[in-house]
Amino acid sequence: MLDLFLRPFKRRFGVDRHYYALFDDLFGILPHNIELYKLALVHKSASVQLPDGRSINNERLEYLGDAVIEAVTSDYLFIEFPDRDEGFLTQLRSKIVSRQSLNHLAEQIGLDKHLISNYVPGVSQKHIYGDAFEAMMGAIYLDQGYDFVNRLLINKIYARYLNLETLTDSETDFKSRLIEWCQKNRYQISFRTEHDKEYRPNHPVFYTTVLINNMEVGHGAGESKKEAEQHAAFSVANYMSDEQCASLLDKLDQLDRTGRKPQQRARKAE
Repeated sequence: MLDLFLRPFKRRFGVDRHYYALFDDLFGILPHNIELYKLALVHKSASVQLPDGRSINNERLEYLGDAVIEAVTSDYLFIEFPDRDEGFLTQLRSKIVSRQSLNHLAEQIGLDKHLISNYVPGVSQKHIYGDAFEAMMGAIYLDQGYDFVNRLLINKIYARYLNLETLTDSETDFKSRLIEWCQKNRYQISFRTEHDKEYRPNHPVFYTTVLINNMEVGHGAGESKKEAEQHAAFSVANYMSDEQCASLLDKLDQLDRTGRKPQQRARKAE
């Protein structure tokens, strides 16, 4: 009841009236601790320096928000799909909480327009919107509690901006599918991810190599480690011809029988 009287006052008066109006319009929230919400909009490139020399930004809130979003999404899918197994639920959850999906949600609700960052204009950094979305959910969780975040995400954001049918029919988690294939066929798989030579603090680029039984089979780049690994896994499935796939399987079979790379066995035979 008190909020009904405070809302118009805080939206129109005070140094933070712009922020109160913003979060009320975006989420229907009258924040208790407005500083949490303001911090959620500060990207690390625009970190605030405190008098004691520390720098603060939205990364800690992003960490917390990531866990909260995953928990709410797990709860949501468990109820929404009572007859589906955990494999289906896990894959669908990974699509919803993926960087691409969270970027889309941030843009749909208009959060991207209020992010504070010092990135050079024109540099592709769309993942920072998804990061800010996670940070904002972390701030709301601390300020309003888990039940409020649960209702906000499911009833106002997911219900309006997510199409579960489209997500169910799409395939985006190529890494998980590739790992499952390797496990089924008893192959060892690893992802070697490093900073690309083009990496800069304001333009992070990662490069991933997929190795199956220590043999390089795919490569990919991205603005985050997760994105680079997905692109690398996708390259294995998408850019290999039937002949290349057959050759790969033949080499892997040889590795299974000998425990050595084919070229190593050939040198020993010589």
